[in-house]
Amino acid sequence: MQLNLLNLGLIPFEEALGFQKELHLRAREGNISQSLILCRHMPVITLGRSADKKNILASEEELNKMMIKVIRTERGGDATYHGPGQEIIYPILNLNNFKKDIRWFLRGLEEVIIRSLSVYGLQGKRFSGFTGVWINQRKIASIGIAIKNWTTFHGVSLNLLSSDLTNYKLIRPCGMDISMTSLEDELGRIIDFKEIEENLVNKFSGVFNN
Repeated sequence: MQLNLLNLGLIPFEEALGFQKELHLRAREGNISQSLILCRHMPVITLGRSADKKNILASEEELNKMMIKVIRTERGGDATYHGPGQEIIYPILNLNNFKKDIRWFLRGLEEVIIRSLSVYGLQGKRFSGFTGVWINQRKIASIGIAIKNWTTFHGVSLNLLSSDLTNYKLIRPCGMDISMTSLEDELGRIIDFKEIEENLVNKFSGVFNN
C-alpha cells in the first residue's frame, strides 16, 4: 500500500492532533490507505485515558511558569511528556486492511523502533507486560495509541536529545518510577533529525508493508 507521509516539523500538540483526526476520518471512509505523520512538539504533558493526575509531580504554578500545558487525550496509557528533543510518529492505519489485532499493532510499533535503533548498533528491547522500548533498563521510546472503528491514531515518541530529558522529572512517566534515556545519550554524539526521520519511515514501511 502507498504510504501518505506528512512531516509537520515542530508543531503544537493540538495542531498535530487536528491533522490526525482529519486523516483518521479519511482512512475510515476508505479515501486513503495509510498515513504516517512525523513531527516534534513544543513542551507538553499529555494524559491518557487511564491517567492519574497524581503522576504529574509539578504544581500547576510551576508548569504555567514553564509554559507547559497539560492535555488529556483519547490515547491509552498514563502521563507522558513531549518536547522538541523527540521525534514523534503518528500512524493512521485502517486495520481492516492489515490485521484487526491491537497487540499485533503495538508490537509492530515497538519493532519499528527496535529496527531503527539497530541501525546505530543499539539493542532496543521489550519488557513483558509493558508497552514501549528500552535500552538496558532505560526507556527510550513511549507508545500510546487510540483506535476507533479499527483505525489508529496517536503513536510513538522516540527520545533523541539528552537536553529534553529534564522535563520528565515533572511526571512519573507512564505512571512508573523509571529512568529515561535518549539516542544522544546512548550514542554520545549529536543527532541528525533528518537521518532519524528517514530511518523511521524506512523501518515503518518494512514492518507494516510485509
